[in-house]
Amino acid sequence: MNQPINQRIDALRALLKREGIDAFIIPSTDPHLSEYVAPHWKSREWISGFTGSAGTVVITAKKAGLWTDSRYFLQAAQQLEGSGIDLYKEMLPETPSIPDFLKTNLEADTIVGIDGKVFSTAKVMALQDDLVQNRITIKSIDDPMAEIWTDRPSMPEAPAFIHEMKYAGKSCPEKLAAIRQEMKKTGTETLLVSALDEIAWALNIRGNDVHCNPVVVSYLLITEEEAHFFIQPPKVTRELSTHLKEAGIDIHSYEEIECFLRNMPYNSIMLDTAKTNYAVYSAISPDYCQIIDACSPIALLKAIRNEQEIAGIHAAMQRDGVALVKFLKWLEEAVPTGKETEISIDKKLHEFRAAQPLYMGESFDTIAGYKEHGAIVHYEATPETDIPVLPESFLLLDSGAQYLDGTTDITRTIALGKLTEEEKADYTLILKGHIDLAMAVFPEGTRGAQLDVLARMPIWKHRMNFLHGTGHGVGHFLNVHEGPQSIRMNENPVTLQAGMVTSNEPGVYKAGSHGIRTENLILTVPAGEGMFGNYLKFETITLCPICKKGIIKEMLTEEEIGWLDEYHRNVYEKLSPDLNNEERKWLKEACKALK
Repeated sequence: MNQPINQRIDALRALLKREGIDAFIIPSTDPHLSEYVAPHWKSREWISGFTGSAGTVVITAKKAGLWTDSRYFLQAAQQLEGSGIDLYKEMLPETPSIPDFLKTNLEADTIVGIDGKVFSTAKVMALQDDLVQNRITIKSIDDPMAEIWTDRPSMPEAPAFIHEMKYAGKSCPEKLAAIRQEMKKTGTETLLVSALDEIAWALNIRGNDVHCNPVVVSYLLITEEEAHFFIQPPKVTRELSTHLKEAGIDIHSYEEIECFLRNMPYNSIMLDTAKTNYAVYSAISPDYCQIIDACSPIALLKAIRNEQEIAGIHAAMQRDGVALVKFLKWLEEAVPTGKETEISIDKKLHEFRAAQPLYMGESFDTIAGYKEHGAIVHYEATPETDIPVLPESFLLLDSGAQYLDGTTDITRTIALGKLTEEEKADYTLILKGHIDLAMAVFPEGTRGAQLDVLARMPIWKHRMNFLHGTGHGVGHFLNVHEGPQSIRMNENPVTLQAGMVTSNEPGVYKAGSHGIRTENLILTVPAGEGMFGNYLKFETITLCPICKKGIIKEMLTEEEIGWLDEYHRNVYEKLSPDLNNEERKWLKEACKALK
């Protein structure tokens, strides 16, 4: 339905008026509070036209607004133009929060509607606490999009499949035993799991329900003796059914989860209110069952890779690196022809990766931003925005792949020709921050927020900053963005532990000019014993040359130059055996020492 945005908003307003609702909030999530969702749940995108992965729309009788973060400021401004939806830029001092907006624009004794299936319980509770003083009530209703979105995509029904032991490293029964051991420590008898990556990891299953994220739309309930799996029946193959039953898991229809929770015989249940939707939470009677609000133990178990997973990610990085070198050599030769565009470059990179063994698709949509498009943090070229890539300035290329033995995520900012002194300085400062974080040695118990400053200090000194995180966890043939660890300015109580894979990606973005980001994945590893205990460090596991053409050597310390040269020696050593003579020659030049 090619319906204008204002007509979609009008249709929603008419429905809300009929239901006696004065405002409605539409988040970007699905019933599992996922960052990336299946088309069926892209209600925020449908109502607004904004395609970014993060954002919340609020509709009142007279106003409409979209709240999103700095990654999408430029993109949102472009996509919302003429829609009647105002852009509210999060984290800026002048931007009102959604509760403040509602309190300003609604009178007392009014009702704010939500679809409880796509709102976390924690957010609903916080919102109600914030609005109650203004006598504004939160009301959960059935999804209004079911009525007004007439050509809405159906729920995903693709079959799930088993993630084999040779890649997973531990069996499903072994993982369930570890989870139950953690449950015993908290004294709870039941664990409700809604997060799709946690379910996929625990059961050693994968799927095709969400673009680029190999997860399966489902719920999982684990008790001391039983496990109950809620999934749409068409998704369960005979092989999967056998796999689950052998692990002692009972299979139920996806829609049965709320009814099951209403009637379950358990005295206590652990769930994470930040990852459990309000509708499912509301099905549990606190009169009969104690609700323990706590982070799922699966998140940390999943984040600490076992030996087989670590071997797998190293192997995946090697194959990914080979594909990237082949691509970069092609890019260097192709750009001077003037025939390539952002989209054609994206397609070519996909071709090189798809030729690698165990390739299962991209881990996210490639960001290929040339010149000023590089300043749009999550830019994705379309036929309307696609531009020729010429031998000048920077190309920012952020991409990744899913392999059966690991997930990759890498950003390179590539100098295609003549650069300005400002571009060179910015590029070198970002590289300094990247290297300084990569070289970190720190005691056990260190949190990501304590290390974040290492990546930011070089640009802070020049009164510059970036508003996205410096590092996110990465799944194992799972979601490219995973927790529970992070490296960012925001406080996160989860400490960095040996076996965790995290990104290292500082950047700087100047609207209308250029964007720069350098990203590798880093594995936390032991660094030996020292004063007051054990220490950790990072092993950079991404294998791909870092462009040296934009570097102002004098801005780097001897230690930073030494790290870069050693990194390039390792890249050449690991990748060259799988390249032909011409590719090997190109890589040798790309990895030549800076000293």
